[in-house]
Amino acid sequence: MIDLDLHESVYVLHMRSGENRFHPAFLDAFDSALDQVEAAGPVALVTVGDGKFYSNGLDLAWMGGPGSDSAGELLARVLRLFGRMLAFPMPTVAAVNGHAFAAGAMLALAHDVRLMRLDRGFVCLPEVDLGLPLHPGMTSLVTARVPAATAHEAIVTGRRYGGREAVASGLMDDACPEDDLVSRARAAAAARAGKDPATLAALKRGLYSNTLAALGVPAESTAGTESGA
Repeated sequence: MIDLDLHESVYVLHMRSGENRFHPAFLDAFDSALDQVEAAGPVALVTVGDGKFYSNGLDLAWMGGPGSDSAGELLARVLRLFGRMLAFPMPTVAAVNGHAFAAGAMLALAHDVRLMRLDRGFVCLPEVDLGLPLHPGMTSLVTARVPAATAHEAIVTGRRYGGREAVASGLMDDACPEDDLVSRARAAAAARAGKDPATLAALKRGLYSNTLAALGVPAESTAGTESGA
C-alpha cells in the first residue's frame, strides 16, 4: 500500500493502492511512513502515486458503506494529515504522476513544492459537481496555497487542469515528462534537505497558523523561536 525508499538525503513515499483513496488502512500506512521520515532527522520527502493516479481522495464508497459509522472520524484524520504535511518538519515535494482529484489534490497542495506529469492526468476539485461542500479546513488549505483567482475557479467550477494549465494557474510549480518526474522531484527535494527540522516546522506553523487551526491542528506556539525574539 505504501513503500518508502531512501535515496541519500531524500525519502520517496510511493502510494501503491490503485486510486490511492483515503481509508483507515491507507492512512495508517501513510502516517507510519511519515513517522519513519520524521525520525530520520534533516532529510526531505517526495510523495508519488502509481500508474494513472496520484490520489483520488476520500474513499467515498467506504464512507457510504462499511465505514458509514466512522465517516466523520475518517474525515478528521484526513484533515489532520493535510495539517501534518503542511507543517512537516522536512521539505516536501509532491510528484503528481497522474490524476489528483478532490482530497488527493489537496494532499498535493499541502506540500512545499508540486511537480506534475506533463502529458497525462488532471488536478481537479470536483466537489461542486458531486454536491459536496468543502470543510472549512479544506477551503483554507486551497486558498492558502494557490492564487485567489485560481482557488475561486477550481472550487466553484470543478475545472480539470492538465499539466500546463495547472502550472499556469499556480496549482502546480512545474510540469515535465513522466520519465523525468521522480528524478526532478528528488532533485528539488535534495536541494532543500538539511534544514533544521524544529526550525522549519516552527516557520511553517507560523505561515499557516490559521489553516492549521481550521484543519483541527492548532499551530504550536513559536514564542521565543524567532531570530529577532
